[in-house]
Amino acid sequence: MAAKKEVVMYRGTGRRKSSVAQVILSPGQGEIIVNGKPALEFFPYPTLVQDMEQPLDATGTKSDFSIKITVKGGGFTGQAGAARLGIARALLEASKDYKPELRGNGLLTRDARVKERKKYGLYGARRAPQFSKR
Repeated sequence: MAAKKEVVMYRGTGRRKSSVAQVILSPGQGEIIVNGKPALEFFPYPTLVQDMEQPLDATGTKSDFSIKITVKGGGFTGQAGAARLGIARALLEASKDYKPELRGNGLLTRDARVKERKKYGLYGARRAPQFSKR
């Protein structure tokens, strides 16, 4: 019988605004696939891809892992931020040695800012009707 080769995978989940990204890291050549497309095709701006790759740049592992990302909800900016947090958490699962670089660059902190709800009597979350004295 042939011996089964064990596949190593590291998982991480990231959230930003209303986006959720599930990240799978596996040893590879450094390609990033987002929802079945290469990252540069999926995201409309290269700066979003650079933002998403920050954890890999901080740890120097850009060409060591192949990354598969499934992202849902929100817009492009939120999705890129969620993917960034997911990649950072997956790298932390791969090796605890990356924690000082990731923590030092603020890549393990979840950005808790979400859109504030609209209140009754107002035009938006805080925009009030114009005040008239008379």
